[in-house]
Amino acid sequence: MSTGTVIGIDLGTTNCAVARSTGGPVEVLTVTQLTGPGELRDEPLFPSSFYIPGAKEFAEGTTALPWDDAPQFIAGEWAKRRGVENSSRLVHSAKSWLSHSGIDRTAPLLPLTAPEGVSRVSPLDASTAFLTHIRQSLGDAGNAQILITVPASFDAAARALTEDAARRAGITNFVLLEEPQAAFYAWLERHDDWRQRVHAGDRILVVDIGGGTTDFTLIAAAESNGELTLERIAVGEHILLGGDNIDLALARGVEQELAAKNVKLDAMQLHMLWQRCRAAKEKLLAPGAKQAEEPVTILGRGTGLVGGAVKAVLRRETLEQVLLDGFLPAVSREEQPIRPKRAALAEVGLPYASDPRITAHLARFIQQAGTPTHVLFNGGVLHSEIVRRRIVETLNSWLPQPVQVLEGEDLMHAVARGAAYYGLARQGKGIRIRGGVPRTYYIGIESSMPAVPGFPAPMKALAVVPFGLEEGSSVELPRTEFGLLTGEPAEFRFFSSVARREDKPGDVLDPIPPEVEELSPIEVTLPTAAEKVTRVTLAADVTATGVLELWCVAKDGHRWKLEFNVREQTQ
Repeated sequence: MSTGTVIGIDLGTTNCAVARSTGGPVEVLTVTQLTGPGELRDEPLFPSSFYIPGAKEFAEGTTALPWDDAPQFIAGEWAKRRGVENSSRLVHSAKSWLSHSGIDRTAPLLPLTAPEGVSRVSPLDASTAFLTHIRQSLGDAGNAQILITVPASFDAAARALTEDAARRAGITNFVLLEEPQAAFYAWLERHDDWRQRVHAGDRILVVDIGGGTTDFTLIAAAESNGELTLERIAVGEHILLGGDNIDLALARGVEQELAAKNVKLDAMQLHMLWQRCRAAKEKLLAPGAKQAEEPVTILGRGTGLVGGAVKAVLRRETLEQVLLDGFLPAVSREEQPIRPKRAALAEVGLPYASDPRITAHLARFIQQAGTPTHVLFNGGVLHSEIVRRRIVETLNSWLPQPVQVLEGEDLMHAVARGAAYYGLARQGKGIRIRGGVPRTYYIGIESSMPAVPGFPAPMKALAVVPFGLEEGSSVELPRTEFGLLTGEPAEFRFFSSVARREDKPGDVLDPIPPEVEELSPIEVTLPTAAEKVTRVTLAADVTATGVLELWCVAKDGHRWKLEFNVREQTQ
């Protein structure tokens, strides 16, 4: 394993952050960015905001960066501020769009509200832009190992697109890491005495509520050969629910108060109010904040508004009611998220969770994953003491023993710091969280038998991933040749077993025993080779984010890759 500098990048929905270690303590880095016309600053957070300027919108030279005299777009703090005033040119929540399986994530579709004539970008383009800006701000990173974080619940396509964005940004030496694990790594890095705080048999629930998503992860502590080990044992569903939803709920509340005063807002003003309510919420929830309300002002439309502005307030009472009654109500442990009937037609948009009750989603996770003994918080929403307190109260109402809170520091940078610490752990300089595969996995091999009327060709199961394999590992498969069908639709069948823990890669089950369960098949059309049925051998890897990459390798060097998520089938 190589040693040297490691850099953690938290590619967040609302903000990005960067941390680094050269072998010693992890330090948070600043990101050079524009904060206004011609104003360059080094800031500890880099807003995930992408603004597409109009022709001659800004004076020449005012958008220049140290590495680009005339960029085509603005990213970061100034983009965020300018987007509040002109939301039709602002791309935000690009990370949420990158996880949207119902769209072409490489197509230019953002901003959705952009008028005719305004160029649009894809979620992949926006993610690439953020990573490119961060890489340029870092300067010469040399041979540093880059750790880029993704939600634990990202699907295989979203992870692959994140990797593509990194490569397009000029980052080559990188590894993906799950955000909740990174948050826990940050806690480990800050607490040398963690073995006195966590003991064998403990189960740590990581609750990560960010700007766009809510993630739940369960990590178990165990004892192996007299040493304490950590293993990630459960990952929750991908829940598009977070700070964005809360901010919009607050904006809707303020909108109703304005409507009662005969002040009606159009779509552009509502979007501006959404952004203003986010800023007001952050001020009201800041540690030590005592004010009862925060002013919210947006630009007016037309000539009937005094001073050309609409003025309102966000009251602390309203904020707490929305948070506690709308998003964090008290629910039973048996609660399930509500899945209402959906309209046949809907606007194109993000597939937000239909039930905004974070506590209901948490109840479902606890039912599936089991009882935690500790909880660790991460994400901007959890800056709020009332949010943390309500989650702890809810957990304690479900559990036989009160959950212990692992106090974290600097929620805005924990993921980046933890990613950097994980880079050190990969070099043997820290504790690693194991994420062993919870089943044995097989791929179906059609038997070479004469056709018999009324009977399909018999199927065998070839073991490709053994039980307990640590993610981020390669699998050695025997050099057995198989015939691979190319150039026409073909079905790849996958199987798994919880019971068969001794099967090794390359073992063939014929016939397939009843304790081996068939999973959802994958139908693909592989690019045509010189021969329609090409002789190949197999190679396999399981990535750090739980994706089985199965390679079919021909003698002439041609390679075909299949991807199968070993978590989505079991979590």
